[in-house]
Amino acid sequence: MGNRRRVTLGVLTLLAAAVLAGGFASAQFAGDSVRGDPSVEQAFRSGDTGQVVGERDNITIVGTDSTAFVGDEGSGARQLAELVAFAPDGSIYYYDNTHTRYWDVDPVEGTNATVEYVYADHLTPEDCGSESVCTRNGVERVNLTTGETTHVYSRITPGKHSTRWHDVDRIDDERLLVADIDRDRTYIVNATTGIVEWEWDAQSQFDPESGGPYPDDWTHINDVEAVEIDGREAVMVSIRNHDQVAFIDLERGYMEDWTLGADDDHSVLYEQHNPDFIPAERGGPAVLVADSERGRVVEYQRVDGGWERSWVWADQRMTWPRDADRLPNGHTLITDSNGDRVFEIDQEGEIVWTADVGFPYESERLGTGDESEGGESADSLGLESNEPPAASGEGDLISRLAANLPPSVVNAIAYVLPPWMGIPEILAALTLLVVAPWWLLVEYRLSSYRLSLRTPFTLGRR
Repeated sequence: MGNRRRVTLGVLTLLAAAVLAGGFASAQFAGDSVRGDPSVEQAFRSGDTGQVVGERDNITIVGTDSTAFVGDEGSGARQLAELVAFAPDGSIYYYDNTHTRYWDVDPVEGTNATVEYVYADHLTPEDCGSESVCTRNGVERVNLTTGETTHVYSRITPGKHSTRWHDVDRIDDERLLVADIDRDRTYIVNATTGIVEWEWDAQSQFDPESGGPYPDDWTHINDVEAVEIDGREAVMVSIRNHDQVAFIDLERGYMEDWTLGADDDHSVLYEQHNPDFIPAERGGPAVLVADSERGRVVEYQRVDGGWERSWVWADQRMTWPRDADRLPNGHTLITDSNGDRVFEIDQEGEIVWTADVGFPYESERLGTGDESEGGESADSLGLESNEPPAASGEGDLISRLAANLPPSVVNAIAYVLPPWMGIPEILAALTLLVVAPWWLLVEYRLSSYRLSLRTPFTLGRR
């Protein structure tokens, strides 16, 4: 009986290890073993920039937020994040991975292939002055055709190796609107003079006991957009850790009646990213937003002085979306970070184009305006919602299990696990964690050796 048990446990351990090794080897062969899409990097560096994604009208550019390392740590390893543009024929039009992280990407008005993007660089202690760590957050402009890059604006966040700007929007030729996570504020700065011309501080409105941990990551303001409300200049602000999108009148301040969502009211929004405002002339007022921790894209329509959900889209693969843009043709371009993909759905909710990209943060289709600038509201288009069977308790066993877990747990698991680990590899890992120690214990009990707790620690034969 003892031998049969040890053989069974040994076989299960070896099979589980084989599944994990096979999954890792397959990913290595396919070039996607790390989150960061080295296959795109390898294709670009080798000059093989032919078709890597499907054809689509106009250039699609993607900025990625990645924590993966390429190479052996301690011997030239580097963090891999990418700014990659796909040409209309699906080939690689532009590629860059010189920065630690890439965030917001915006087309430059009046150009066909020039964009401005937000980046972050973790600096060395020698560059941080009195601090041991610091991060440069900045904006650069690049002509995707020529590769010419121009510095626009940057600031250093002292004491943190954590990127503190996720979005910067251009207001005019000189002024920028900045989402400043580090100081829980949004502000308008003249990029030429460096003078801050307007500022809204979240502490003027919110209690430090609300939101995230104060002051380390209290509000996590991750997106801003200049909008017009009732003929007045305003700023729409995504306050992620307060689960809400707020509107700030430049002269009168916080517009409480326009707030979408509330702290910890996860039925509306749950740590959202990249809301886009759709004005009345395009079927709004409406807000299209990536409801990240709930694994869906939603849109809310302004009705009788309040917000009503008018559209929702998700599929079984969608894990942690962080951007959605309504295109002029009524399609929606979605960026699914933990799903490692950027894809486009048509008005019927069908996926018509997709690009596998490691941990993307934001994507833009050039020639369609900035974000959802050229698109209409879901209400105006008559879009029908789409949610996967798992959301209603249907589907296979794994889908039903995932549906019953809190969305934050599912997203956390997807965030931590390597992208090459699918359901078989996850089950194999769990089997290995349970069976391998049991097998070792059985082997030890059946062996002629015993551990001694005497000092020094010894292993002796019975």
